Amino acid sequence: MFHRNEALVRRFPALVVAASVLAALTACAPSGAATGCESTVTSGSASETIDAPGDFGSAPEVSFPTPLITKTIESTELIAGEGERLQFGQPVILEATILNGTDATVLQQTAYAPEGGSLFTIGDSSLPALGTGLECATEGSRVAIVASAEDSAANDSPPATSDSIVYVVDVVRAFPARAEGTEQLAVAGMPSVVTAPDGTPGITIPSEPAPTKARESLLRLGDGDEIRAGDQVVAKLTAVDWDDESVVQSTWTTGSAAIVDLAGDSVSEGLKEAITGKRIGSQVLAIIPPDAGTDGATLIYVVDILGTVN
Repeated sequence: MFHRNEALVRRFPALVVAASVLAALTACAPSGAATGCESTVTSGSASETIDAPGDFGSAPEVSFPTPLITKTIESTELIAGEGERLQFGQPVILEATILNGTDATVLQQTAYAPEGGSLFTIGDSSLPALGTGLECATEGSRVAIVASAEDSAANDSPPATSDSIVYVVDVVRAFPARAEGTEQLAVAGMPSVVTAPDGTPGITIPSEPAPTKARESLLRLGDGDEIRAGDQVVAKLTAVDWDDESVVQSTWTTGSAAIVDLAGDSVSEGLKEAITGKRIGSQVLAIIPPDAGTDGATLIYVVDILGTVN
């Protein structure tokens, strides 16, 4: 399990513009985007002035007239992608250059490494302008986004600057927003799980003592590649304490996805065993007792397996 007071392992941290470094990682997962999409963001006079030549996936030479000012969020496609349109809640692998709109200085940039990228989720409130501006973009596209300081501030916090922010983003690969495998029959004695339309699970715990041995079942059976020991798994998950029914961890509440590193020590052996061997697209229900975890609690996990990055 993840330690109860730790943040979930993520490869694209909650960004504060002009701070933090984006991690590079290898992407290998199928696209899961839907075809229909209606975005609230359109191209505008600010985003249309941005020039960012260079091959897709390589660091662009970004230029635009300064100061670049907008009162909203604008988004313009610079390189057309051939993938499907991105929907709210989809994790994506991206490369990004973030600049100050007043003087064009680079505030932050991903590594643009071969077969690299960083994990981000469409609609993530930690970087709202990026999360909103990429909605309905296509996989394989390069997108220029311009946002006001207010629209760039994370989680409705006061903006750190009065300058507009420019994002030039290559959408390298997309993952499904939720597990899309075939629904399976419930297993007697296991907690019951009901999912909301967006995929958020609700867990009902049986009124009996917590089991002393690890148990697992499939809620959905995917048809993707099999997860191997040591994989880094792109997932959405919820963990609930069996005894007090409290939510210990949930990516759904933060609007993000996580990297579950099956080779690392931040994940318990019980959770590793529950995920290893399952197929991408599956949703797994697992009970992890204290002897297979790390903090003395019996935890119930619901894990949507969306892909891998290795």
